[in-house]
Amino acid sequence: MERSTIVRVHEGLHARPATRFVKLAKSFESEVEIVKGGKTVSAKSSVKLMLLAVKENDEVTVRADGADAIEAVEALIGYLENPRAGLEESGAQSDAAAPPQPEAVPPAEPTPDAATEGEGLRGVAASEGVHLGPVFAHFPPQIVPSAQSLLPHQIEPEIERLRAAITAVQARMDAALADQGLAGGDRGIIAALRDIAADESLVDDIEASIRAGFDAVSAVVAAAAKTAAEFGNVDDAYLNARADDVEAVGRQICLALFGQDQVDLASIQEGAVLVAEDIGAWDLARAPLKRIGAVVCGRGGATSHVAIIARSHGIPAVLGLGDQVAALKDAWEIAVDGHAGRIFADPDQRIRAQFEQRMSAAEKEREALAGFRSFTPKRADGTVIEVAANLGSLEEIEAAKAAGAMGVGLFRTELLFMRHMHLPSEDMQAETYAALAKAFAPYPVIVRTLDIGGDKPITGIDFPEEENPFLGWRGIRMCLDRPHVFKPQLKALLRAAVHGNVKVMLPMVSDIEEVRRTKTLIDECAAELDLDGVPYARFDLGVMIETPAAVLVAPALAKEVAFFSIGTNDLTQYVMAADRLNPTVAALNDVANPAVMAAIEMTARAGVEAGIMVGMCGEAAGRPDLIPRFVEMGLTELSMSPASIPRAKKVIAELAGRAA
Repeated sequence: MERSTIVRVHEGLHARPATRFVKLAKSFESEVEIVKGGKTVSAKSSVKLMLLAVKENDEVTVRADGADAIEAVEALIGYLENPRAGLEESGAQSDAAAPPQPEAVPPAEPTPDAATEGEGLRGVAASEGVHLGPVFAHFPPQIVPSAQSLLPHQIEPEIERLRAAITAVQARMDAALADQGLAGGDRGIIAALRDIAADESLVDDIEASIRAGFDAVSAVVAAAAKTAAEFGNVDDAYLNARADDVEAVGRQICLALFGQDQVDLASIQEGAVLVAEDIGAWDLARAPLKRIGAVVCGRGGATSHVAIIARSHGIPAVLGLGDQVAALKDAWEIAVDGHAGRIFADPDQRIRAQFEQRMSAAEKEREALAGFRSFTPKRADGTVIEVAANLGSLEEIEAAKAAGAMGVGLFRTELLFMRHMHLPSEDMQAETYAALAKAFAPYPVIVRTLDIGGDKPITGIDFPEEENPFLGWRGIRMCLDRPHVFKPQLKALLRAAVHGNVKVMLPMVSDIEEVRRTKTLIDECAAELDLDGVPYARFDLGVMIETPAAVLVAPALAKEVAFFSIGTNDLTQYVMAADRLNPTVAALNDVANPAVMAAIEMTARAGVEAGIMVGMCGEAAGRPDLIPRFVEMGLTELSMSPASIPRAKKVIAELAGRAA
């Protein structure tokens, strides 16, 4: 059984999506292979799968041979066609979904006035920020194989010793994954490392070397080096960085063979700069990260897992120093400029003063923003501007509340559908929406009805082949054509509305009749709940303004709904006729373009004149340079990623102060 498809997994089968794909493949008895460009590898080997370098929009073929071949191919094809596949997986040990953790892009070069004068040592700017602190040198001894030749009777015991060491490493990683305090992004990285440690192809290579007479340590070092070299030769920066992961896993196995414990960074002092020739993501993820002031490494780059961990925890990092890092071993103090990728060992008073000034300014900004988390921003006339959060799962609630979210301006229900192998039931949805409402009460939560199209299919809905799915059968169009999907969601929302703060908005609206047909369905759902004696309440119904058609008929739409929420991501690409995922037209995809701003202003005017709430849930809602214009237009709700909330509140407060 075989079938070909175009891969829609966001950014392709990199570490975490590959881990999940392999786990799914291993759930079937059949032998499963994946083919790309004439090269075939086992779908049950994460290492081989990553080396295949399957990227988003690549064409691949899935083959299976065995009793459950049909089921295997269908499931794996479904996975490959899901843009969010693997990103919601919290770890290798659990099927419980965790919020997708975005891997922050490398920081941009600093502006000239922010840069530190002087040269210093130059490396890769891997995580922004500046820090001055004492050195914590971490240069553990290198693994040195004994290079002994095994006698025939020693081979099987040596293989058993290897397997015991691998089991021990996996147990350590399982224990780390079981730690509830582990951050979601770090959990995904450790899960990927664990998968490498259990990879059949890597273990087979090691065991083959042992059977050839090499001792286990020599075999591990050789196999890890060979696989790392393969990753290094792939034309992909992210996959190049996985070479470090393979060697880090090899080191852990060797330490277990030596009977030694893993590296312990528990003694690092507060604010110290961790300096190392190399530091494994496994070691860093388990370190006391709150005490680490900065990270400096001879190896690694902006796409390495070490860089990802540092960025996610706000730790400045400069990597890729090469042999220069050896000169830092004996330094007492190091100044780290994560913006420019520069290091100053034992800096003179002039450099120290510059860093102390920059650190003080950064700390003052953090403290100032922290004070806005509980702040209620208002316009000069006293009108409250609700600064809410965009969420995709219940697991993101705590981060949003900690940031000071005044409710939820966009809850993406598609993730609830995409993470299951079947359509979620009415009860399951009702529980989710109710939990969301209770978590933010009395603030409102705006739930977007299912926004799925051919570009991100889900199990249980057959989508037609479309030349351009972004202009096709998606959002409200699909839902109205599939009442068996739409009505359970509407009933679940009616049930959750008993908590009093649930609002619902419809995506991809381009015709007033779509709103009216939805209202009729809501009435039908309410009547059915009445018959069944199920408690429910009516909710405010709004529309997401993201099509030019919705903008042009906004005055008429405003008479049908309780609120507007402007989705700038799609609105921008539709107004500018520029695919927001196409880098060649990225310059056109700017919400600040006069054409897009005119569309936003038209929408706001229509809403204000009709007396309904006008909000925004696109990424532009968190842009400090545009927030004043949005408030001036009459928007009273801005929803964004939780990290942007304190700054947005500060901007609105300053705006009101200037007006006063």
